[in-house]
Amino acid sequence: MTASLNVDLSSEDVARFGNDPARTFSANLQNVQERIAATCRRCGRQPEDIRLLPVTKTVPAHILRFAFAAGLSEFGENKLQEARDKQAALADLAIHWNIIGHLQTNKVKYLVRFASEFHALDSFRLAEELNHRLDAQGRDLDVFVQVNTSGEASKYGLHPGELMSFVERLPEYPRLKPRGLMTLAIFSADTERVRTCFSLLRALRDRAVAVHPGLMLLSMGMSGDYETAIEEGADVVRVGQAIFGPRPTDDASYWPGFVS
Repeated sequence: MTASLNVDLSSEDVARFGNDPARTFSANLQNVQERIAATCRRCGRQPEDIRLLPVTKTVPAHILRFAFAAGLSEFGENKLQEARDKQAALADLAIHWNIIGHLQTNKVKYLVRFASEFHALDSFRLAEELNHRLDAQGRDLDVFVQVNTSGEASKYGLHPGELMSFVERLPEYPRLKPRGLMTLAIFSADTERVRTCFSLLRALRDRAVAVHPGLMLLSMGMSGDYETAIEEGADVVRVGQAIFGPRPTDDASYWPGFVS
């Protein structure tokens, strides 16, 4: 038992996260932050302008208490049910929950009860349902519009050619507060193929912001490619395994189109 947090660690927990998860997460976080700073120095950006969004999918709720103790207070989750369960278990902590994965419209009613941000807006139907549910609760929600920059049929997101017409209609949903665009790059060891996805999103943002000034930010880059994303203008990087270690599940169960 870790007395300060009153959390019992199972043998599986120790095997995955070590005897002192908070210390492990702190060290990993420092490494990621140092790499972000080094990347910013290379490309003339400021580290404080990069928001690090820790992705906590598959990390058990009781383990996230150690992450909170390590200084992390906002988490990104792909699956709504997983996020709901963790939010309920950690309701005593001041955590901001961000849903970053595809959302079915029949689950919107749950998201609006607790999510601070949504990174996967990709249809008018979803925008309408979100706006309706948010209006009933009298609240707004920060959103990122997801774009499929890789061209893979298995990935969610708007086709790049559909983005401008979508952006033009965003004012029809006043409870949604657009903050930027989001994408998943192609899963490839070829950095230049990955970079192409990020540079495309930046170019699309430059067009979209002229129509909707709120769409300034770029949410792109994960553990394997966040440095490239920062070089191409990322404002938000969604990092999980570099902080919390390898996941026990296949990434394809969370990221459509992933090939290991």
